[in-house]
Amino acid sequence: MRNIKKIHYIRAALTALFCCLNFSIYAQAPGIQEFGDATRMVKGQYTAMTYVVSTLGAIFGLVGGIRIYNNWQSGKHNIDAQVMGWFGAFLFLQLIAVFIKALYGV
Repeated sequence: MRNIKKIHYIRAALTALFCCLNFSIYAQAPGIQEFGDATRMVKGQYTAMTYVVSTLGAIFGLVGGIRIYNNWQSGKHNIDAQVMGWFGAFLFLQLIAVFIKALYGV
């Protein structure tokens, strides 16, 4: 019982100490301006980035589709992993644009 009271006194003393200390917190940390500059650059070039990603997705999608078709025609009928990878890449390219849009508030 005595140990419990001692622990409570120590907790109360530490709480009072932390409440009485004056912590100096500066709102402007180094790098805040750079993050703002990067956000403005991304917002300004978002449309161009989505066009580039869409174009690359179309090119890689066609190449992946041709590769899967070629494997199917050559008799390799176990192409489930290739189809899932192809679909996963398409889904990733579509979701990354949504993620960037939500992240930067475009």
